[in-house]
Amino acid sequence: MSLLPEPRYPSVPELVSAVRELAAHRPRLCGLEEVGASRAGRPLHLLSVGHARRAVLVVAGAHANEPTGGATLLSLVRRVVDDPRLRSGVSWHFLLCADPDGASLHVTPAPRSLYDYHLGFFRPAGPEQPEWSPSVLPPELLPPETRALTAVVAALRPYLQVSLHGTELGGSWVQLTRDVPGLAEPFRKSAAELHIPVETGACDAAGWPVSGPGVRVMPAPGTDPAYPSLPDDARHSTWYEAHRHGGMTAVVEVPMWASDLVDDPVPHPDPAGAQRRLADRLLRDAGRVEAVLAEALPRLDGPEGPLLRAARWGLGLVPGLAADWVRVPPAETTMSYVGSVDAFGRRLPLRAAAMLLRVLRVAGDPAVPELERLVAAWSAAFAARFRARWVPLDHQVEHQSRTVLAAAHHARELMI
Repeated sequence: MSLLPEPRYPSVPELVSAVRELAAHRPRLCGLEEVGASRAGRPLHLLSVGHARRAVLVVAGAHANEPTGGATLLSLVRRVVDDPRLRSGVSWHFLLCADPDGASLHVTPAPRSLYDYHLGFFRPAGPEQPEWSPSVLPPELLPPETRALTAVVAALRPYLQVSLHGTELGGSWVQLTRDVPGLAEPFRKSAAELHIPVETGACDAAGWPVSGPGVRVMPAPGTDPAYPSLPDDARHSTWYEAHRHGGMTAVVEVPMWASDLVDDPVPHPDPAGAQRRLADRLLRDAGRVEAVLAEALPRLDGPEGPLLRAARWGLGLVPGLAADWVRVPPAETTMSYVGSVDAFGRRLPLRAAAMLLRVLRVAGDPAVPELERLVAAWSAAFAARFRARWVPLDHQVEHQSRTVLAAAHHARELMI
């Protein structure tokens, strides 16, 4: 099992520089503008290619810990600029990074292993995530990144918004706010050609309608969620902003490390029992991180920063989620679904431990060695349990790009 990656992921400044240079060579076709600023004052850049009224909006960098989107965006920009067929009757618009503040804090552009990836890990607390904040905050408290994104959607009125997402370990899958008939086949074919597993039982989409293998359609507002305790509901996110203007959103997920275990349709022999056992492990693992935090907290000076806020936010989700897994019958019963629950249960305490470790390292806290051992052990166990194998970066980018282009094509056919 090799966890060694190849090229590095571009930083936001590198991405902006590359796009600015490309736009300068095609000034009649391309326009680069600032459409807002982050809470820390970092600019949000939008590149527009073409002038047709019918628009596609591609959003990268909504989650700081999902770096493939920036590389995919750059690949898509080059394809759209070079191929006039892709611009026939359609303009393309690219929000280079929805959360530049978050991107500045996730510092593993070329991770060598899951442990290395987690040593530089950052994913903001829910209220600080641009796409998710509307599901947990009232409108008057939305961060400026969210307001900028919704303003771009309102101005462009895209028939399709595409949000580029990913996972550290798992498979590829697509979330749709409306069904797009015909998308599942090119998506599946691309994944097979590039040896990327299709995640057929993602617990993020538990119980959602299936459009095809790995392609899920979000249920209508008012439908009970699979995990009632989780505060963030996709149906209240910025993904539904395009609906105000007759459009829709596709969320394209791609893994950094792949696991062939996520595409196992065989029924699990005891899904309810498995969820109970995973709930117990989740509570136990989170409790270990909570104990380190409680001991170290009195030794930490100064205001609570984004890393500590995010760690505490993640730990705060654990009791309710564990109760959901025990109380609520499994939304699905396949081996792939139970495996997805297993992975989710590993991610929450591991991510909290990784972010807390970064805080304690800066403070020179004596708990650092203990937490380092924990993050290393959990990262290794995660990789071993799911037989992780690195997906070459060019395969990640190619598959995500192909899926975006297929979604734009098939969604446009719905509009005709």
